[in-house]
Amino acid sequence: MTSTALHTLYQELAPCTSLDLSTLLPGGIQREVGHFNVFDIADLWEPTQMRPATPYTCRSFYKISLLRSRSHAEYAEQTITIEPDALVFSTPKVSFEWWPAEPQQGQFCLFTAEFLLPVLGGSTPDELPLFRADGYPVFQLTPAEAARATAIFSQMHEELASDYAHKYDLLRAYVLELLHLGQKRQPTTTLHPAHSAAARLSSRFVELLERQFPLTTAQQRVPLRTAKDFADQLAVHVNHLNKVLKDSTGRTTTDLIGGRLVQEAKVLLQQSDWTLWEIADSLGFVDVAHFSHFFRRYAAVSPGAYRTLKTTAD
Repeated sequence: MTSTALHTLYQELAPCTSLDLSTLLPGGIQREVGHFNVFDIADLWEPTQMRPATPYTCRSFYKISLLRSRSHAEYAEQTITIEPDALVFSTPKVSFEWWPAEPQQGQFCLFTAEFLLPVLGGSTPDELPLFRADGYPVFQLTPAEAARATAIFSQMHEELASDYAHKYDLLRAYVLELLHLGQKRQPTTTLHPAHSAAARLSSRFVELLERQFPLTTAQQRVPLRTAKDFADQLAVHVNHLNKVLKDSTGRTTTDLIGGRLVQEAKVLLQQSDWTLWEIADSLGFVDVAHFSHFFRRYAAVSPGAYRTLKTTAD
């Protein structure tokens, strides 16, 4: 996560807390231990607007949230209803748009990949089942599990405010405990998937697709855009790739690629000030007209209309 991205996030958070920006984002910590922080959602809540003061779209960091009230989310083109007492895991690999159904209570912590490196043996959080791009991010907790998660978040708040020399080691342990709590709620088939050739090919396709995102500068350009691009990269015939994906997802390779491109386009239209030409170029379209035709096919509105509607809604 870049310093710029963190600075922008905390500029949004600072007015909603009793802390100033320098306290929320202390210098030097990111380089030494990665970045970690924890928040109470009630401290960031704007009840008159029925929305949190900080967006839940996860772009540059990993987030674990304990949501105690009913809400909704859009995750990888799926609309999800989140019931009270849910543990939610979000990753930079997949756009996650969250909105409330009622005044919110709960906690969330956010951290960079570097923060967990000391306890993952050189692996990244993306290799964990809970943060897989093709996974499911919401897990309903039992009353006992919700109480345990609440206690963990309370310990995080207490430890982060302490002057204990090894507090970040302890905070990593708390994050791992939340990860294990989530993994216990996953089906066994998700934690131990069948390692068939088709499953491996599907997984490698998803990894290649997600590796291209998020786009953070207008100079970036998506390198793989067609079914043949992915088939060549995976060293398989395009017809074989299409059959495997069709069997496992019910969608064609082209449709999966298109869905992910439009998902990224929506994020850029909503959260960036890039021009339509810059977005079209980064996503690999020859001009704005081709991009608009593509976007309208998936979203039923033009890119310009989508940006206007989102701006008006916000």
